[in-house]
Amino acid sequence: MSTARLFLSGIRAEGHHGARPGEKEATQPFVVDLDLEVEVAADTIEGTADYRGIADAVRAVVRDGSFDLIETMAVTIADRVLAMDRVRRVTAVVHKPNAADRLEIDGVAAAASAPGG
Repeated sequence: MSTARLFLSGIRAEGHHGARPGEKEATQPFVVDLDLEVEVAADTIEGTADYRGIADAVRAVVRDGSFDLIETMAVTIADRVLAMDRVRRVTAVVHKPNAADRLEIDGVAAAASAPGG
């Protein structure tokens, strides 16, 4: 069995997260990018990680969780995805577009890695 790098970018979801007063009251957009190392057993859909399942798991964390920090959200996403079939390593990058707008900068993001083994 071999491994490959897989990149899923722009996974969009809305959730109630933030440490500032009022941030958790209304939904905010979040965007997640993943860098994965996956097992490849065959040249079939079943022979690698389930892209749709991974994206759905990420959206569930953003939608159903409640985090003060995007750093903590990134760790939770990385751990959840690492537990999925054929995923051997993951780095999750969580972008919080509204925070960037408030700070008048191009972006705010946090990354967390979960190495398998």
